[in-house]
Formats: sequence, structure tokens, C-alpha cells
Amino acid sequence: MSAVSCSTASSSGGCAFRFRSKTSIHSPNFIRIGTNSQSDRFCNHRLELVHGTRKVKGASVRMALVEERQSTSKDVAEPPRVLAYDLVQGALVKWRWKDDKSVPDTPTAVLLHGILGSGKNWGTFARRLAHEFPTWQFLLVDLRCHGDSTSLKKRGPHSVATTASDVLKLVGQLRLTPRVLVGHSFGGKVVLSMVEQAAKPLPRPVRAWVLDATPGKVRAGGDGEDHPRELISFLRKLPKVVLSKREVLKALINEGFSNDVAQWVITNLRPTGPSASSFSWTFDLDGIAELYQSYEETNLWNFVENLPRGVHVNFLKAERSLHRWALEDLQRIHAAEELASEEGGGVEMHVLEDAGHWVHTDNPDGLFRILSSSFQVLRA
Repeated sequence: MSAVSCSTASSSGGCAFRFRSKTSIHSPNFIRIGTNSQSDRFCNHRLELVHGTRKVKGASVRMALVEERQSTSKDVAEPPRVLAYDLVQGALVKWRWKDDKSVPDTPTAVLLHGILGSGKNWGTFARRLAHEFPTWQFLLVDLRCHGDSTSLKKRGPHSVATTASDVLKLVGQLRLTPRVLVGHSFGGKVVLSMVEQAAKPLPRPVRAWVLDATPGKVRAGGDGEDHPRELISFLRKLPKVVLSKREVLKALINEGFSNDVAQWVITNLRPTGPSASSFSWTFDLDGIAELYQSYEETNLWNFVENLPRGVHVNFLKAERSLHRWALEDLQRIHAAEELASEEGGGVEMHVLEDAGHWVHTDNPDGLFRILSSSFQVLRA
């Protein structure tokens, strides 16, 4: 089995592909599509597929995943990139060309992060899923204004709806039909907006997971807890280039933010040069401020309470995330459960024990058990 990784070349603007032999059939494949600070070119280049000592030349692979045909043309039109992403593939996922009807569509899940996060937040969890469900692949997206997608300079407005539209365009460009959508916090509302906006490229049935977020009012930052809006506001006051991560960590803690949040935030600082003498943020804080405002203002209750046939929405409440969930929210979700079952859709409520808002780090085992139901029901 081969593992595939894709990273950006330092100067050419293309992707560098490496194929490494794996002895275990359960080792997931890993493909990275990032961005290049010196080029906005789309990562769509010719590569050699290597398996053992055999080489297959001339295979043109779009975004390292799917191309409509084997091409011999040297000049291939490069569509604009939509978002940066990681692709984690189970060991039994097969390459599929458009005209190759012998290989079925690969079942795909999309995993979306929250505000101030990135697709990397899901890396460890996605590899675990790929190991357990080796016929599946998992798309980990850097949403607009976040991670490697920041350099793409998306036009406003920056909102839940436009973020969802980005992801829909990405899966369309990759010719994927996701069967499971998972979104944490802000990413949860993006998942709901994706299903609301488009029947295609989303198949039916489609299972959506909204992790520790409600369709309507955002209740973030309880007594003594960090509030995202206050965090974003403070980060915007800091210099865009800082001399050390330690300085930022100290400033955040002195401002009253928790050590855990401060440690997490500084992972978004990257060296501005090879000497690592200064650092800058990987995200667009002005755009993120707009996104968070949209997150607070976006209300998708009407969609949840009137789900189309074939859509199944799962809400997951973190047991220790008390302030984010009002009794009204729980009552409306339970009422939607009954209504959806009558209309041919589905709404379910789950509780993740022993977990705060950061569900995939607080209790990854419990979250894995709950989410696994979707991949077992839809096992390829």
C-alpha cells in the first residue's frame, strides 16, 4: 500500500508528491493541498504514480485525487483554487478516473473546524477514522480566512453562507459526493448551511453532524470562560508580526484568557522567514471577526424544523458545555426529531460525556464511538 502526501513547492507554486511504501494495509493515505505564498497557481500537475518498482507516467490528477481522463497534453488549464485542504484516505481507497466505471465512487466525509482553527485540528481524529473505515476518505478543509486558505483572499461578505458555498464549490471541483458532513462549533453551522444551499453535489441520504453548536443563538463564553469575540478583538490589537510566541502567550494570559486557549492560539503563528526570528498569524483576523459576527446572527432553525427528505442531522452536546445550550434549544431539537421522522428526514440529539466544547480533544474516544454510527450505516 502507498501513502500519498502533497505539499507546496517552495518556489514553483506546484505540488510536490511523495509516495511511500507501507507494509500495513490499514495505514491511511495522506494528501496535503496547501497554498504557496509566492504563487496562486492551482495544484494540478503531472506526477508519477509509483507502486513498488512500477511507474505509471502521464497521469494528470486534479487536486491529487480525481481527473476526468488520462491526459497527454502539456498545457492543462488550471482552474482557480477554492480552499486549501488535507485528504486522509483509508488504505482500501482506490484511484478512480471519470471513465473508469469499474471503481465505485469513494465514500467521503467532510470535516470542518471552528473559528480560529484549521483543518489540522481534525488530523489525528481523521487518521483514526481512516484506519477503522479503510474504504472511506476524509476531507479536512481550511475554511476561508483560516490556515492555508488565508492567502486565497476571498471576497466578502465573510459569512456562514459564503463559507458553506466555498466548501460546496470545493467538493464540486474535486468531483466528490460527501455522504457525511461533520462540523465543530462555527463549522457546525456551516454544515447546516451547506445542506440548506444545495442538493448537489450532496447525495441523499446525507448525514450531517453539528458538534456543540445550535442552529440559532450563539451562547459562547460562560462565567469565567473565554469568549471568542473578546479573543478575536484582543488578537486584532496585537502587532501583525511578533518577535516570539512566548510574548503572545504571556499577553493572552495577562489579559485573562486561559492557558489552554492561549497555548492553542499561538499554534497559529508561523515564522516569517527561515531564521524564525519573527512570527505572523496564519489567519485573517478582520475576516474572522466578520465570520464570527455572522455565526452569532445566522439562524437556521427553520431549515432544521423543515428538513428535506433524505437529510439526517445529528446534534451533539458536550456534557460540560452547559452555557451553550438553553432549555429552549433542547426542546426545539427534540420537537424537530419527532417532526423529521414523520416527514422522511431525521434529527437526533446526542450527549458526549466528560467533554467540554473541544469535543475531539476532550473525549476523542467517546466522540469516535458516536460518529462511527454514520460510517457503519453507510459502510461501503
